[in-house]
Amino acid sequence: MKLYVFLILSFFSMQNCAQKKVDLTKPQQQTTMEDNTHANNPYYSRTDKTKLNISNEEWKKILAPEVYAIAREANTEYPFTGKYNDFDEVGEYYCAVCGNHLFRSSSKFASTCGWPSFFEADKDGVIYKRDSSHGMERIEVLCKRCDSHLGHVFNDGPPPTGTRYCMNSVSLDFQRDKK
Repeated sequence: MKLYVFLILSFFSMQNCAQKKVDLTKPQQQTTMEDNTHANNPYYSRTDKTKLNISNEEWKKILAPEVYAIAREANTEYPFTGKYNDFDEVGEYYCAVCGNHLFRSSSKFASTCGWPSFFEADKDGVIYKRDSSHGMERIEVLCKRCDSHLGHVFNDGPPPTGTRYCMNSVSLDFQRDKK
């Protein structure tokens, strides 16, 4: 009986982060966690904090299809497939679309929900929006600079905040700390 309860709770926990799915089984352009080039993206900057007002038509010309599907159309990568799900390097996480700072690795934790999870976001990096899609009430997390979809935030995270930022790896770039 306990096994059935566990399986049911696990299923609903994974559904909390789920939305429309996009097939991300195609090989990614980058080969390492930090090898993400943004040569075709004139808006990408890790220092410029200017709010961007770029149309989705323009983003579609610039972004890789999987990044566009998740960041601009609010799709979700399949659980346990993202490059940062089981990743524990020390450094900073940025928006894959515009380069805005989002998270420090010290706020990342193993949630086992299938997506990279953080208990705290850069307060100057994200904004929140009510999401009533898919018959659920959730809080969507967006990049404050470019309004790209990152994931959702839930109130079932660890101390000290009690929050779980359930993010899509495709929406994130990582920069290791210099040694």
